[in-house]
Amino acid sequence: LSGCDSGFGQATARHLDIMGFRVFASVLDLQSPGAQELRRSCSPRLTLLQMDLTKTEDIQRVLQHIQAHTNSTGLWGLVNNAGFNDTIADAELSPLGKFRTCMEVNFFGSLELTKGLLPLLRSASGRIVTVSSPAGDMPFPCLAAYGASKAALSLVMDTFRSELQPWGIKVSLILPGYYKTGTTCDPAFWNLHKQQLLASLPQELLQAYGEDYVEEINQQFIQFMKVAVEDLSAVVNSITDGLLAANPAVRYYPGQGLGIMYFIHRYLPYFVRDLFLKGFFINPKLPRALRREHHNNSKK
Repeated sequence: LSGCDSGFGQATARHLDIMGFRVFASVLDLQSPGAQELRRSCSPRLTLLQMDLTKTEDIQRVLQHIQAHTNSTGLWGLVNNAGFNDTIADAELSPLGKFRTCMEVNFFGSLELTKGLLPLLRSASGRIVTVSSPAGDMPFPCLAAYGASKAALSLVMDTFRSELQPWGIKVSLILPGYYKTGTTCDPAFWNLHKQQLLASLPQELLQAYGEDYVEEINQQFIQFMKVAVEDLSAVVNSITDGLLAANPAVRYYPGQGLGIMYFIHRYLPYFVRDLFLKGFFINPKLPRALRREHHNNSKK
């Protein structure tokens, strides 16, 4: 189970431990508050492992540890939960490096871990449950880097689902709504990254969009996350069902408002979907270069 420092990973690790499972829980930092909380609240069956999904050597070390402890039994389930995003900005304003980091963690890291554990999963005819995001299915404003990585993750897991059927492995995707997890609800975290983004933008882009434009989308995001759901149990229950149900769903949608969102996405025109996502999530104001007062000033 990856990404157990906080959020869904931490809650799921605790839940599976209470149910009596032997859990291997990976964290980014063994000394983090989340890791210490798991040590305190879980049984000795739970093993904490340090893993940074951008580092092959970390992944290989975790693979060797799990292989050594499950060789005789095989591995029943893998939960790909670790995810990363630290940028709220238009795709044009998001540095290429941010796209790469999201792909490294959310896609390549999960892919490498999954491929490494497949021999053990095949021997147990086990389960793969992966936490993706509706942002991988729809073009949420200002989430292009994160959304693109989750789109790639969803697609590769769907491919595994069809290819691994002959081995008896069942593969499920979890597409949660809006929950309070980790740093997602910490305004200080987002403000820091907004400042770093503004400092890194080329002058021409900063002129075209305006600093107030970037401030505004970040404020809207912070406001949006204030209403995120604190109770993570719907997501934990979906992950658990993916691991244990005789016939798990291919996709789980825990969270409010996803039904209407997917209905609009599938059946209504694109402009309706775009309007809905802006109204629901972030509705950027006009970039500076397109505003009337800017044009008037230019003419003067």
